[in-house]
Amino acid sequence: MSTIQVEGKGSFQAEEGRKLVLVLEDNGVDILHRCGGNARCTTCRVEILEGDAGAIQQVEAELLAKKEITDPNIRLSCQIRVHSDLTVKPLMTASESGLEPGGRPQE
Repeated sequence: MSTIQVEGKGSFQAEEGRKLVLVLEDNGVDILHRCGGNARCTTCRVEILEGDAGAIQQVEAELLAKKEITDPNIRLSCQIRVHSDLTVKPLMTASESGLEPGGRPQE
């Protein structure tokens, strides 16, 4: 198990290998994922404050570049598989945006 610390929301345990977006949602963080966790919309962005989110894969890198998101600490929570302790800050939430979160991402 890994510990996920979410700025302003506390911390919780997460099974290794789970998508971070699902870990956040299942623990009451109202993270957006408008495309259903398919790396198309970038609404599930998080800032990695501490820890190792793992290597960025090509699909995520290409989408972030297309959206001109160049900060290496900004990642898509739908593309991160939990493998170690992380401290993150969600950048877009349903409560702050007034949008519906989107369809639940698949494991």
